[in-house]
Formats: sequence, structure tokens, C-alpha cells
Amino acid sequence: MASSGGTSTRRGATDFVASKWAKFFFLVVTLQALICVAFEAYVFGRSQTILTNKNIDKNLSQTDQQRLDSQYKTIPTFLALFIFGFLYVLLLTWDALRMKNTIQIIGLCVANLALLVYTILQIDQINTSLDRLQVAGVIDRDINVWEKTQPFLIAIPAIIGVATLALAYFAYQLYCEFAWDILKHIGADYRMKKRFLHYQIFIALLKFDFFFFLGFTVQFLVIVQGKTDLEFALTTAAIPVTIAILVFAAFFTQRENKFGMVCIILLYFGGLAYFFFKLVRIYQPGKSVNYEAVKRSLTAFAVLTIVLIICTIINAFICMNNFGAGLKGHLVRPKGQDPEKEDANSYQLQDSKPQLPSRMTID
Repeated sequence: MASSGGTSTRRGATDFVASKWAKFFFLVVTLQALICVAFEAYVFGRSQTILTNKNIDKNLSQTDQQRLDSQYKTIPTFLALFIFGFLYVLLLTWDALRMKNTIQIIGLCVANLALLVYTILQIDQINTSLDRLQVAGVIDRDINVWEKTQPFLIAIPAIIGVATLALAYFAYQLYCEFAWDILKHIGADYRMKKRFLHYQIFIALLKFDFFFFLGFTVQFLVIVQGKTDLEFALTTAAIPVTIAILVFAAFFTQRENKFGMVCIILLYFGGLAYFFFKLVRIYQPGKSVNYEAVKRSLTAFAVLTIVLIICTIINAFICMNNFGAGLKGHLVRPKGQDPEKEDANSYQLQDSKPQLPSRMTID
């Protein structure tokens, strides 16, 4: 709570939504998450009730049974990804409003558009999965599952579309609000503000990289068939490795460690090659059948991840070029410094120049 004198002694739990536009932004993201997850859960519950008896024909070949099994896993995988996606967006919203990070707020609007595309793609994929399961006898032919779930699947992208428009408007208002607030603290040093902007963009990209990489990996591990044991193990191990890379990328940027940043950039180039390889493999003759159940959504995730990785690499080079220009002193709190003093000084992003002694002049 802030004292009457205006100096903050402790930050309140709801300080991040102190302004009107911040409240609106957070409220829309929260309502979107609650409604869409509820609709997705209904689709999952309705389909699972009917799919309880998984009577796959025993006369089918092992390959055909694997394909049907991948279709069976499509709906629960979508639900898991949506729960994680909306909760992650909610967490990033809290973080962006708390830090008054306009770059991340704009990124959240773009991420919402990506969720919109993904929910549109899932309509056809779930329809196809239900049809194939019905043909295989897993679902009773007399039960029209699609008729009961279609309205909810169509409503989800419609809700996200309306929410995205609202978020874009609120993001503009927050941009104006935060720009003025930060200007009062930062000052008018254009060069240092530009360096800080590049740092903010890089950190925001790291946060979105994590979501899209994890979304791709989960779909690949759960639904895609034809994986070797080695491929499965390596892909699973890549998850904690990726988290470590993202954490160290932020750490090395903040500490202005050039050697560490070079290593991170090389690893990102390796990740770029991996996603290009997977994108080709999805449509490669003889291999594409293994990706059939989630071909479109995996393609969307792969393309978005490739774009994000390219943007991250470009910004990594820009941030590394800014090393040694004075930004580090504003990003890293010296040991033993009072957190409150650090908060008060964290926005003073001025170039470090020696103060000239004031003296009287005689014209």
C-alpha cells in the first residue's frame, strides 16, 4: 500500500490493475479464458461419454489401429493445449500489466490472433476425427456427436475474435497511458529508451517462444504416430532443455555476456533447422500419414514458431550490439541495494555521462 506521502512501502496484490484500461484488459482475458475453456471442456466431456467403449476392430492392422488411436487422442490434446494456452496468456497479461510492458501487451493481442487461427483449424480436425471414429465403429453410427458439439466449436473462435478486437482497443489505450507514465521516469534520452525497447522485445519473444514450442511438442508426442523410441526420448528431453535455453537467454542478455549470447544464438539456429525439418516431414510422402490427425494445427504451430525464432535471432543480435552502452546498470540491481530504491531507479534509463560541475558564467 502507498503511504499518504506517495512513497510505496509495499506493492498491493491488485496494483497491476490500478487503471481503468488495465482492469478492462485483464477482465476480457479472464472472461475469454473461462468461457472458451468451459466450451472446450463440454466438447471433450460429450465426446468422451460416447467414446468410453473404445471398440476398435481387432482385425485392423497395427498401423490402422495406431491411426485411429491418434484420432481418439485429438480432442483431449486440444483441451489440454487450450487450458495451458489460456492460463499462459492470463499469466503473461498479469506480467505485462505489472511491468507496464507495452511490447508484451501488443504481443498478447497477436497471440490471441494465433489462438483464433488454431480454434478455427480445430473445427475441421475434430469433425474429421469424429467421422473416422464413427466409420471405424468406435462411435455408434446412430449418435450424431458433431451436431451436439459443432455450435460450441464455432462459438469459441467467434468469442476469441470479439475479445481480440476489444484487447486491441484497450492495448492502444494502455500504450498511451504507459508511454506517459514511463516518460515521467525515464526522461527524454532517445538512445537509451531504444536500447531498453529492444531488450523488452527480446524478453517478450522468449516468453512466446516457450508457448509455441511446447504446443508443437505436446501435439507431436501425444498424437503423431510412427515415432521411434529415440525420437520420442529426444523430443521429451528437448522440453527442459528449451526452458533452460530461454532462461539463460534472458540472463545473458541482462548481464551482457557476449559469449553466452553467441551460444544461445547458435542454439536458436539449431532450433530453426529442427522446425524447418519437421515442417517438411509433415508433408513428406511416406511420412505425412503419421501427422494426419493434426497436420493443419502442427503446420500452424511450426510456421509461427519459425517466424518467432527468426525474430528472436534478429533481436538477439540487436541486443548484443547494445552491450556496453550503459543499459546493464539499469537492468541488474547491485547486491545489497534496497528493492524499493531499485524500483525507483529502474526507469532512469539515461546514458551514463559525468556530471559537469555547475558554475556561474559571465556573458
